[in-house]
Amino acid sequence: MAKLTLSDLEHVYPNGHRGLIDINLQIQPGEFITLVGPSGSGKTTLLRTLAGFFQPSAGSINIGDTLVAGDKTWVSPERRDLGMVFQEHAVWPHMTVFQNVAYPLKRKRFAAADIAQHVTAVLEDVGMAEHMKKKPTALSGGQRQRVALARAMVAQPQALLLDEALSALDEPLRARLRQQLRRLTMEEGLTTVHVTHDRSEALALADRVIVLNRGRIVQDASPAEILTKPANSFVAAFMSDAAVLQGSWTNGTFYPDDKGLYIQPDALASQPQREITGVRCVATVAPEDIRLETIGAHQPADTTVGTVTSVLAVRFGTELTVTWSGGEFEVYAPVGAMIPKISDRVAVHFDRVHVFQDSAMTTHAVHA
Repeated sequence: MAKLTLSDLEHVYPNGHRGLIDINLQIQPGEFITLVGPSGSGKTTLLRTLAGFFQPSAGSINIGDTLVAGDKTWVSPERRDLGMVFQEHAVWPHMTVFQNVAYPLKRKRFAAADIAQHVTAVLEDVGMAEHMKKKPTALSGGQRQRVALARAMVAQPQALLLDEALSALDEPLRARLRQQLRRLTMEEGLTTVHVTHDRSEALALADRVIVLNRGRIVQDASPAEILTKPANSFVAAFMSDAAVLQGSWTNGTFYPDDKGLYIQPDALASQPQREITGVRCVATVAPEDIRLETIGAHQPADTTVGTVTSVLAVRFGTELTVTWSGGEFEVYAPVGAMIPKISDRVAVHFDRVHVFQDSAMTTHAVHA
């Protein structure tokens, strides 16, 4: 395992598009990080630049103490000692499972006895030892992906790079392989960088989550901090499906544009400096931070009121859509919570709201 250091990294495509802008990132030995962001955010460009498939336009990359890109230095992908797993089950169909996994060791000229020992051990780790004589055509998609993972790990690479490695698999297989992947990387102490479009997967697997947008890192934090202390409205909207509410900030108070929206001051979890006055702001509220209360025909004072338009049962509760005068709220109600019916009028209460002085961020795409 090795420390990965990316300094002032830039990548400009031949058409002039800036795929990476001012990337500074340190990944500690044994750390598992995920790169997440909308399409075109730069997450795959960053992974492939780290792997050596793209050459950076500026900046440098160090793997451990070795400079592999920058300052007139360029180390090709096959010499970076990195393991990679792709989305497309990239195993050779003409080789057996054993031969596929043994390939990196043969390239490094390991002795036959050592190859057999290492390959058998890693196939046992991923639960594929009993299939070592089979060709990939005889395996399921999940089995082929475990072979690809074993091949990437067998030579004990400096780091493991995963490019949407689980996205082609169906649940619950994907969930099982996710757990297995995390266990194996922890046991082996592997430095791991995982690109995924699945936000839940990014949060579940990572020690740190790197959120990218338009080629820039917009937040680098633990999963818990990403959810409870988003850096800006983009992160809140993208990672938590938070509603984005326009308004202004004056003397420590958020004034929403829509007069039918009422946010209590004690619900503000983060906010601009109190002395800032008369500036445009946005408030964000995540679905799990909204509570609903069924009401009758009366209009409660100083309360946001809406109508339930959708109720969907999910594994860990209920997803609801509430339409109000300013648009829609998505609401996650946990198991055991009061669940209104479609067409019920409800009072909408906000438990935690973040206010940001970054209204321009909300014009960015926020869909995975």
